[in-house]
Amino acid sequence: MKQRIILIVVAAIIGLGVGYVLFGTSDADTMEATVHDHTTASEDQMWTCSMHPQIMQPEPGDCPICGMDLIPAEVGTGGLSPEQFSMTDNALALANVQTIVVGTKSAGDDNSISLSGKIAVNEEAVAVQASYFDGRIERLNVNYEGQEVRKGQLLGTIYSPELVAAQQELLTTVSLKQSQPQLYQAVRNKLKLWKLSENQINAIESSTKVTEYFPVYATVSGTVSEVMSAEGDYVKKGQPIVKVSNLNTVWAEFDAYETQLSQLKKGQRISITTNAYPNKTFNGKISFVDPVLNNATRTVTVRATLANQNEQFKPGMFVTGKIQNDKNFSYESKLWVPSSAVMWTGERSLVYIKVKPDEPVFEMREVMLGVRNGEQLEVISGLNSGEEIVANGTFSVDAAAQLQGKKSMMNKAGGKTMTGHEGHLGMQPQEDSNSSEDQMKMTLPDTFQKEFEKGFPAYLKLKDALVASNSKQAAIHAKATLEIWQRPNFSDLGTMERGHLDKSIEMLEAITTAGKLEDQRSHFVILNANMVAIAGELKDLGNTLYVQQCPMANSNNGAVWLSAEKEIRNPYYGDAMLTCGSVIDSLR
Repeated sequence: MKQRIILIVVAAIIGLGVGYVLFGTSDADTMEATVHDHTTASEDQMWTCSMHPQIMQPEPGDCPICGMDLIPAEVGTGGLSPEQFSMTDNALALANVQTIVVGTKSAGDDNSISLSGKIAVNEEAVAVQASYFDGRIERLNVNYEGQEVRKGQLLGTIYSPELVAAQQELLTTVSLKQSQPQLYQAVRNKLKLWKLSENQINAIESSTKVTEYFPVYATVSGTVSEVMSAEGDYVKKGQPIVKVSNLNTVWAEFDAYETQLSQLKKGQRISITTNAYPNKTFNGKISFVDPVLNNATRTVTVRATLANQNEQFKPGMFVTGKIQNDKNFSYESKLWVPSSAVMWTGERSLVYIKVKPDEPVFEMREVMLGVRNGEQLEVISGLNSGEEIVANGTFSVDAAAQLQGKKSMMNKAGGKTMTGHEGHLGMQPQEDSNSSEDQMKMTLPDTFQKEFEKGFPAYLKLKDALVASNSKQAAIHAKATLEIWQRPNFSDLGTMERGHLDKSIEMLEAITTAGKLEDQRSHFVILNANMVAIAGELKDLGNTLYVQQCPMANSNNGAVWLSAEKEIRNPYYGDAMLTCGSVIDSLR
């Protein structure tokens, strides 16, 4: 028995030795290869939080939101990088997403500059009808703006004690005309200085009666642009009664961006079109380029004088001007993209790249812009010729990025929530301090700002309804906000500004028709992303608005909203997490 046990042990030892000789090297190599593969994989490994999947870090550590240990993140579906995301074909069709290849020239790129503007009164042809003596207006025949007057037409009558005394003085000196001709002539000259004509003075002499209510006649022909006095008013010498504009010529005034100044000069020909006469083109020349830049809009006024036959141009009418570029201006040698492709956050200019030609996979890219040429923007850096970008439906693509926790217009870090002191509107601070000045900024016309601000009270009621989790009231107030913003015709908005407004209106319509509170709150996320971008550019708000943010909303991607109170009342969760959030900015 002992010998048998010894033989078994010896056989086992021999077997282990033979196995090591035959397989030991191979196993070591396999193990080494395995370790090598793991090392390679770890170099590309990203770490995320199980509670906050928007957190992506290249190294393990703690979640900056909840403090939990980070876990290895899975590689993007379909081999996508963490910055990339995909959209379904159905979503692309609904959003009408269209792409173009950078470097290709579209049919509308005719090497010209397009400017938007309005028809204005020619200030050089404006006359003010003033009173040439003190008195009281007894009757005024000009009562409203737009009234036509002709030279010599009776404007009104004035009772003037001073003029009554002067007429009596004239009648007295008539009898002394032969003996004291100088005195007589001095009295007549005095009346002439008050703009009385020779015929009027002779009529006073021949009638030998004093006219108590003296007539005032128009000295020019034109259209009344402003009535500056009323019947019964006491007027002083030189005080204006009515302003008359001659509309035989008008000004076409355009706003040109600061970056377009090098391409504009006095004397350039400009072709002008208007919606009132869509099949007509009017030719003019630039007669004035404002030497002073408007600091609020960063634009200058460019003016052309137009003949106004049959008064076809009305002051206030929107017009579009097109100026052919100088021959030395090279269009082909630069990269151009349509303005509809670019989104501006106030600090960055962004586009979306289609990274796979045959698949709807996109990635956000930051670009540096140069001059603006009509609806085309020059790209200085950030894009290469041949790359495919989203040209239409950019805001819808951005919304898809937000919902998937990727880098987006309102979130540079791909969903990572920042506190208020870390960056404007929850975004990381810019490393390049000059980029804000170099990027193309939104220009909001005064008329748009006034009308947009009228919608804030209804919007705040919408926010309060969502705080109260009242779906019915939310729909009512969303509709009220929608009606205010749809009422005006904002035809003077640029493509970028129009994109923010259209997306806001689209989300308000969705909130109005949504049947579930959860859906309303999802639409409210995208509404606020666009509203905050617009509100941040308003020059003057009646009251302070606070930009507030909840890091847990929008599937832990974070979402913002506007509030008139500093105290947090969360519209995305209501009573469930009423005070969740923080103030990240204030708009005054």
